[in-house]
Amino acid sequence: MQWTDEGIVLGVRRHGEASGILELMTRAHGRHLGMVRGAFGSRMKPILQTGNSVSASWRARLDEHLGNFTVEGLRLRAAGYFGAPHAIYGVSHLAALMRLLPERDPHKSLYAQFEDLLERLEDAGTAAPLVVRFEFQLLAELGFGLDLSECAATGGRDELVYVSPKSGRAVSRDAGAPYANRMLKLPAFLREAQVLPAGTDLADGFALTGFFLSRYVLEPRGLLLGDERAHFIAALARALPNVA
Repeated sequence: MQWTDEGIVLGVRRHGEASGILELMTRAHGRHLGMVRGAFGSRMKPILQTGNSVSASWRARLDEHLGNFTVEGLRLRAAGYFGAPHAIYGVSHLAALMRLLPERDPHKSLYAQFEDLLERLEDAGTAAPLVVRFEFQLLAELGFGLDLSECAATGGRDELVYVSPKSGRAVSRDAGAPYANRMLKLPAFLREAQVLPAGTDLADGFALTGFFLSRYVLEPRGLLLGDERAHFIAALARALPNVA
């Protein structure tokens, strides 16, 4: 068995003295692991940093085997994150999210979104809403998409400002008003790509996606939202006051 694909480094753990088990999110083969010889050597270590894009060739005798990667660097963006604390935490958070996907299950649209986000991660103002949208899309890819197309109570499409925590469906301002203290706020930028966040929109967006990630994805697996996400949001709040 053999294939070659582009991938984004999610992490690498040591295996023996110099080798490592590399975890990639690949364009056509999904999240995939394989051994890299010399992974922690001076030549490979800078390439195998979380967030870098690589060209990877995987080979194994049988498809179910771990196999071996041969890797070449394509876009070594990770070094640029060290100048922005939010980017350091952000790339770790995004990698943790990608690990929630089933192994070897392609998600080409999400891969493209992931790659684009990594290119923009250093700019806090750009990255913040993109990460909210990425979490929203991840929920859909995992089978837990939120329905924000119309009001769950009336079927209307105007003034959708809430999301029901029970159904994951949008609710209009008038229909949700009696239950506002129990509703999650729906920021406009999450429904319309051309709308920029304003006021508390970013904080509301992170609260919304965090709630459903916890309820639908993490809690059934006995997991919690990672510290990486909390640190990322805290770092964003220092750069963008409306995130807090």
